[in-house]
Amino acid sequence: MSHAVTEKRPSTLRGARLPKWGPWAIAAGSVVVAIGIGLAAGLDSKVQWGLIAAILFLLGTFGIAARIEGRRQAKDRIATSLVWVAFLIAVVPLASLVWVTVARGVKVFNVYFLTHSMGVVADSETGGGIYHAIIGTLEQVGLATLIAAPIGVLTAVYLVEYGRGKLSAAITFFVDVMTGIPSIVAGLFILSLMLMFDMQPFGFAGSLALAILMMPVVVRSTEEMLKLVPNELREASLALGVPKWRTILKVVLPTSIGGITTGIMLAIARITGETAPVLLLVWGTNFINTNPFEGAQASLPLYIYQQYANSAGSNAAYDRAWAAALALIAFVMILNLVARGIARWKAPKTGR
Repeated sequence: MSHAVTEKRPSTLRGARLPKWGPWAIAAGSVVVAIGIGLAAGLDSKVQWGLIAAILFLLGTFGIAARIEGRRQAKDRIATSLVWVAFLIAVVPLASLVWVTVARGVKVFNVYFLTHSMGVVADSETGGGIYHAIIGTLEQVGLATLIAAPIGVLTAVYLVEYGRGKLSAAITFFVDVMTGIPSIVAGLFILSLMLMFDMQPFGFAGSLALAILMMPVVVRSTEEMLKLVPNELREASLALGVPKWRTILKVVLPTSIGGITTGIMLAIARITGETAPVLLLVWGTNFINTNPFEGAQASLPLYIYQQYANSAGSNAAYDRAWAAALALIAFVMILNLVARGIARWKAPKTGR
């Protein structure tokens, strides 16, 4: 009994493709050629070398892909390459900033620096720390959060669950306007009130300005999270005879609590580094002041500004400024990590 032997013919539906290592080889070649062009042209800036390498990578990817895979696949690859180039352009400055801050900030960043204030230490002298600035930042940002978070969440609940007509449109308009106002404007607004009532600089005044900057961010983020809650959940609760306010309290808010908390944490990170309102309203001090309702108070952004402004001819003040910047970046990064952790922890569970 004979069996017919059939030969497997290669599929004609798949055309030639670049190997997986092809883009990496093109990228490496682009970097080498860009370095050669930079050296030959006498370009000292590494940024110029990087831009030349990016342009060569895009052109090389399109040319090689068009010759091997065809123009349609080449267009797809060039779009992917543009995304990667844009990603690197965005990440490289951030990584460079973090690297420089860490490299220069670790010189005096230690336990002593975190647990001591400037006190009687002059700006030109070594020693001193940011303990008073940490206390001021935590109190000012904490009070601003206590003011802005409830108002922002309740405003978003009104816009999503109850908002209809001209009032809702007016609130939305003013929230959009407040989102784009410069921080100095919020500081000037609170300063005008202080001048009207003949008040001296104090920490809570800075908290009021920071709360103004924080509220629109909380409103927008909470509003988007509430819109993601399925209407079926609301309808099921209302069909059982549950009042609307109780439905919002027991169904809508718990469902979106992870996203709401993330938005609040990101809003806190946004106001933590503000300097202009604090400079106008709090003024700063080298001594520890734990009472935000009386007297000038320090903060990390203002401390960085003051140390850098007074660092002429003083390496000690310059090093303290970089160390305080490192502490501020670490604080913001911790807030972002906490926000991501809460979002993942409170994310709706999938499956049965």
